Amino acid sequence: MEPAGRPSAATSRSLNPWPLLASLAVFAAGLVLCALGQWRVGLWTCAGGLVLAGVLRLVLPRRAVGLLRVRHQAVDVVLLLGAGVAMAVLAYLR
Repeated sequence: MEPAGRPSAATSRSLNPWPLLASLAVFAAGLVLCALGQWRVGLWTCAGGLVLAGVLRLVLPRRAVGLLRVRHQAVDVVLLLGAGVAMAVLAYLR
């Protein structure tokens, strides 16, 4: 039982879907480009979606970040930006 006047962890977490949907839309556009044969442009676009998610997680306040908030902020940012940079490097090298 939570102390009076203090919200539980489940109710204090924001479920704002817009930051996640924005980054997923960019990532999905990249997948469509890959399916249409433009694989290098598609990989760059997918990498942009991951980097966008990482940047949004970094700059948005805790209440506005919504469904992008999975773990601690530093872990989320490092994983998203790292995956985006790795995908961009792969697109550049191939």
